[in-house]
Amino acid sequence: MEVRVQAGPFDIGAEISRFTEGRTDMGAIVTFSGLVRDSAAGDLRHMEIEHYPAMTAPAIEKIAAEAVSRWSLGDAMVIHRHGRLAPGEQIMMVATAAPHRADAFAAAEFLMDYLKSRAPFWKKEVTAEGAAWVAAKDEDEAALTRW
Repeated sequence: MEVRVQAGPFDIGAEISRFTEGRTDMGAIVTFSGLVRDSAAGDLRHMEIEHYPAMTAPAIEKIAAEAVSRWSLGDAMVIHRHGRLAPGEQIMMVATAAPHRADAFAAAEFLMDYLKSRAPFWKKEVTAEGAAWVAAKDEDEAALTRW
């Protein structure tokens, strides 16, 4: 299991290759990567993602360990960036490995729902009009109820 919280970009292809290298025991690998999405008005200049390092990685490691145990995963990886990110830049990646696809998909969705609503990150959107903190969305919280 690997959790990385980092400022710099990552190479999705290289990460998937490294994650799957030598895996003959897993029949399913699920990956998801998220990008910084521009606002509906198309005026997002950048997003600023803040975190408290002593809290963020341990919190994500705890939920990743729960996913590994709950779905009998062979492995899991979470990468999440912080700092200043422009629209279209990669913000995060989740990868899960399991003997069968149902567990790999379920665990990946669980991790993504957690990262979206509960991971200790604070996001600020900066537009031409100014800056505003991103509020939690009801639909993101509701997504957690299925787990």
